[in-house]
Amino acid sequence: MESVACRDNMGSFVSLVTFIARANHDEDSTVSGDAIWSACRWMTISGTMFLVLLSPMTSATEPMNPPTSRQVDQVDLIHGIRVADPYRWLEADVRESAEVAEWVAAENAVAQAYLDAIPEREPIIKRLTQLWNVARYGIPTHAGEKYFYSKNDGLQNQSVLYVAGSYDTEGEVLIDPNQWSEDGTTSLAGYEPSDDGQYVAYQKSEAGSDWRTIRILNVESGELLDDQLHWVKFSPIRWNQEGTGFYYNRYPEPDEGETYQSVVLNQMVYFHRIGTSQGEDQLVYQRPDHPDWHFFAEPTEDGRYLLLTIEKGTDEKNQLHYRPISEADSPWRPLIADFNNQFYPVGSTRQHLFLLTDYEAPTKRLVVMDVERPGRKNLVEILPVSSATLESVSLIDDQLVATYLEDVLSRVSIFSLAGAHQRDVSLPGTGSAAGFAGKNADTQTFYSFTSYNTPTGIYRYNMRTGQSQLIRQPKVDFDPEDYHVEQVFYASKDGTRIPMFLAYRKGIERDGDNPTLLYGYGGFSISLTPYFSVSRLAWMEMGGIMAIANLRGGGEYGEDWHLAGKREKKQNVFDDFIAAAEWLVQQKYTRPERLAIQGGSNGGLLVGAVMTQRPELFGACLPAVGVMDMLRFHQFTAGRFWITEYGSADDPEQFKTLLDYSPYHNIKPGCSYPATLITTADTDDRVVPMHSFKFAAALQNAQAGPAPILIHIETRAGHGAGTPTTKQIEQAADLWAFLVQNLGMNRTD
Repeated sequence: MESVACRDNMGSFVSLVTFIARANHDEDSTVSGDAIWSACRWMTISGTMFLVLLSPMTSATEPMNPPTSRQVDQVDLIHGIRVADPYRWLEADVRESAEVAEWVAAENAVAQAYLDAIPEREPIIKRLTQLWNVARYGIPTHAGEKYFYSKNDGLQNQSVLYVAGSYDTEGEVLIDPNQWSEDGTTSLAGYEPSDDGQYVAYQKSEAGSDWRTIRILNVESGELLDDQLHWVKFSPIRWNQEGTGFYYNRYPEPDEGETYQSVVLNQMVYFHRIGTSQGEDQLVYQRPDHPDWHFFAEPTEDGRYLLLTIEKGTDEKNQLHYRPISEADSPWRPLIADFNNQFYPVGSTRQHLFLLTDYEAPTKRLVVMDVERPGRKNLVEILPVSSATLESVSLIDDQLVATYLEDVLSRVSIFSLAGAHQRDVSLPGTGSAAGFAGKNADTQTFYSFTSYNTPTGIYRYNMRTGQSQLIRQPKVDFDPEDYHVEQVFYASKDGTRIPMFLAYRKGIERDGDNPTLLYGYGGFSISLTPYFSVSRLAWMEMGGIMAIANLRGGGEYGEDWHLAGKREKKQNVFDDFIAAAEWLVQQKYTRPERLAIQGGSNGGLLVGAVMTQRPELFGACLPAVGVMDMLRFHQFTAGRFWITEYGSADDPEQFKTLLDYSPYHNIKPGCSYPATLITTADTDDRVVPMHSFKFAAALQNAQAGPAPILIHIETRAGHGAGTPTTKQIEQAADLWAFLVQNLGMNRTD
């Protein structure tokens, strides 16, 4: 539905009056001349009240003009329809194009000047730094007689890998990525110890890129081996039973100048033997006839078989093959030879494989397959389908640890290998549990538990006694009892019941005046479960409500929930998000002028689509690293994989669907759009920054109202993983300061 703001030729004047009224905390008041030129702003952070006199005409409320983005006469004829793309030139890599680099520098200068002029930004940075400055731990990994875990002392840019002789003692530093770069942008992107704990193979990422380099460390001596494996991407590391080498994935080396732009195709599985060069690695599997397929090779725990999972796109559908490890040159034997269902191995006993599957089970179930009797018709059911979504299963100490999602909350149960219920894991509260990894030979496992008002604690679970033990808990400077977390349900446009979490400081009034941040994702079968965030805590301390909607397209209620927001049904996701916003207004938690929306990646697409469909419903928008050009996404880096989720403009019917909601193509000149801060990064080689570049240029050109349209491009950063702590704090402060400025927070005459 086209908004009134987009049809009103006087929208600029009307929005200006509304803006001034908001700045004086009374939308309906008559604005005096004095009020236009001065206002008082109050802000409380951690018990301290700040008073700042500010002229609404300073750079904090009226940004410098953004650079004029050159337009080109680019029109594509797609299935008989002419589609203009005037900012095609912004698709060039910022490293390769001087013009794009100049545009980025100019946009950053405007955005940074605006953000730096907001008085609240510095107090927010100070409070975020206080909240962040606590020790945080990862879930331990047990190998041999050693325990490996990550730890951040508080303000370290990157978490450090430690090794210890016991799960509950402080260990020694094994790998400190903070020594790798002065600016903290080189990160430890993953690690895997050999079964005996003698070696650790780890992945190193530069500037947030998805490209990885694998190195190997001798744990006892601390010696870094000469082995270096390059052009690794989307790859696990799986050691052989002997600890002499491991399986990994790599791609061909990209052409010069195409490292961060070109489509990644032709993944290959290799086996690397310790002490040899990458050129000597043994090719395990490749499919040049299917360059868009990707693979995952893993030996069974007993070393009998090598399992090969084959996927295409991002759907949880896979083929499954195997061969005896003792017969390295033997042909692969199919267990599941199509892509109709998910069949993921979770453990094995001799020739019997335990498989998590959605075959005849949209919320998933656990089955067993005998490798001597492959195929669906010979499956034996262990854990049947239920109303709760079966997220994961582990095989530990001859028991099954099953993690379920029940109305988006974790429930964990222990079963025998035959499927008999043994007991439930007593979780420390209502929230999200994750982990429970291990081997069948283990008698313990580790997990994390968190919620919106509960910092992530690390627990040990004894598989014999059924007891949980808290071993590590961050001591964040706040009282959880000061905050309320609730789950509500609302009706979407078509009547579908959608869950949503609300988190806020106790004592707020439902008067329609609370600044509220609505967050969503809705895609790729990814579930948004409760978790603790210090940046969100700071938002709630400032009086903000946090709302997280569990939209269709996610995995909260299994594959049917995912399918209801996929491809031609993608509009359901946007309708769910819009309905969440309308519900928050109707229930008087907030009003449009005080309502902001946020999302990243697929969630950035969500924000871009919704703000172009209903701009009058929001006071501010925060799209991050979003997929904004739905007609060309598949022509860059990992975009080819997303065709299974979105469809492709190469298909005539899918093209029409994509064009209908593509954020870049649905910006209307002369429309009054909400205040918008677009964020991306120059080394994002998953959702390439051209999406945000083109969206920002088009939105700035179309804007008819006074609200700022800014884009901030982080340098030496990627899609989000590996971002150093200093950058995370600054980014969060930028977002919250932008919302303080544009939602009229805590202002008075």
